[in-house]
Amino acid sequence: MSNKKNTSKNDNAAADPQGFRGGLTNYGDAGFSLFLRKAFIKGAGYTDSALDRPVIGIANTGSSYNPCHGNMPQLIEAVKRGIMLAGGLPMDFPTISIGESFAQPTSMYLRNLMSMDTEEMIRAQPMDAIVMIGGCDKTVPAQLMGAASAGLPSIQLITGAMLTGSHRGEVVGACTDCRRYWGRYRAEEIDTAEIDEVNNRLVASVGTCSVMGTASTMACIAEALGMTVPGGASPPAVTSDRMRVAEDTGAQAVRMALDGLTIDKILTPAAFRNAMVVLLAIGGSTNGIVHLAAIAGRMGIKIDLEELDLMGRNTPVLVDLKPSGQHYMEHFHAAGGMGTLLRELKPLLALDALTVTGRTLGEEIERVGAPFKQDVIRPMSKPIYPQGGIAYLKGNLAPGGAIIKQSAASPVLMEHEGRAVVFENLEDLALRIDNLDLDVKADDILVLKNIGPLGGPGMPEAGYIPIPKKLALQGVKDIVRISDGRMSGTAFGTIVLHVMPESALGGPLACVQNGDRIRLSVERRELSLLIEETEMAARLASLAKPRPSAERGYRKLFLQSVTQADQGVDFDFLQANPTKDSS
Repeated sequence: MSNKKNTSKNDNAAADPQGFRGGLTNYGDAGFSLFLRKAFIKGAGYTDSALDRPVIGIANTGSSYNPCHGNMPQLIEAVKRGIMLAGGLPMDFPTISIGESFAQPTSMYLRNLMSMDTEEMIRAQPMDAIVMIGGCDKTVPAQLMGAASAGLPSIQLITGAMLTGSHRGEVVGACTDCRRYWGRYRAEEIDTAEIDEVNNRLVASVGTCSVMGTASTMACIAEALGMTVPGGASPPAVTSDRMRVAEDTGAQAVRMALDGLTIDKILTPAAFRNAMVVLLAIGGSTNGIVHLAAIAGRMGIKIDLEELDLMGRNTPVLVDLKPSGQHYMEHFHAAGGMGTLLRELKPLLALDALTVTGRTLGEEIERVGAPFKQDVIRPMSKPIYPQGGIAYLKGNLAPGGAIIKQSAASPVLMEHEGRAVVFENLEDLALRIDNLDLDVKADDILVLKNIGPLGGPGMPEAGYIPIPKKLALQGVKDIVRISDGRMSGTAFGTIVLHVMPESALGGPLACVQNGDRIRLSVERRELSLLIEETEMAARLASLAKPRPSAERGYRKLFLQSVTQADQGVDFDFLQANPTKDSS
């Protein structure tokens, strides 16, 4: 793919920056609209010379509720510096910010709202290009979704991962170690005093989770898509490396505005294929599939999950980071970050995909420095897991498909048949999971219903069902778990997720009963409920019910319009008409 400009109307508009003349407020008199706009902005002290420059918007997602974005003020200043050094005029503006552990009922519920906010503010305000600053799990996909729909030259800046902490001589970091220590606390292996001590050590600075959770996954995916400057995924939040990336991002945004390098030239089928390869090779979060599908859907591109699974059979996990491995994001950065990884993956990548620099991914890989000795990013000949981190399952329990993060599962459980122990919803789970009289054994299969896009609502990260207290006290560390929800990218275990259609839509998961036999075979990519077809049909008929609804507000819009996991849990009216696939 070349980076030559074509001559579409959109390209000509972008290549001739409009600055403050663009997108004038409609008063019925364009001259007066511009006169009024300049009069008000001059009240902030701007000169005519400043106002004649290309205008670069900066989406500010700082929030006291979002410590993952705690370095936002410093990032904005660095971006502004880069923009001004390159001859542009920076204009930062606020949008919704979603902090993962502070958003109720779940941050996923609000991702589409943030994407709409981002898109509409890009459209509403005069700018020739947009820098989007995000980090926490749902903010980066929301921004990429909104920018994809808005269509301007767009570039992503990642806030960066937090630093690691230390507990009694052991390196720890959020949030794989959060779950590991909490599991030990529930099993009464450590006491209240120690869990309180751990709580003070897990998050050593502002920034996103320090493991290959959803935030780090989306950072790597954004770079794989070509949407960040080279090396933009890995520098920790509180480092000079991150500040230099921010300055470079601002300068690159100006060049993109002047060159007319719009987002549709970057988010192509080839770019999404590269992102899928990287998702598999990093042992990335299962949430990455949902977000990729949503971003691609805004471009009219469909992510083929069966194709993803086929790619996974030839794409090993190379990055030794928790939860699939042992290290943390700061170690990934020290090992060369995405440059080192992309060089190793080069035979599997579409090298002609364009990036925000105007160069192709292949050209950027050639610019990566010489390799050096490190043990975080493995060579293809010595992977930490022989296949991609994620496998796609089908069967009568998941006719629309389901996924499992095989690289973080227990090998002994990936070929398993067991008795179903069923929880109807989150309330039922909370009520009974710690009951010592719960009828559950280590070889059973836990099933949680009604936590899908509609059932949650918002597909909460509750698929990481806790080990029942009864089993935890016996030393059980893993058990097969199945749901129509999601789990955090920091989680681990033999966990089947995104079962489609979801139970709230009357999918087969809804008819599973206590004592039913379920078969999981990752090797055969199978998820089956072992009952007769006639019995399945009879149960489903008895459970038929209307689509969930609400009386007002955003919840009403969400329940009316949200799609299933394979379409990204986006709103149906925000997706572009499908014209392409990712193959």
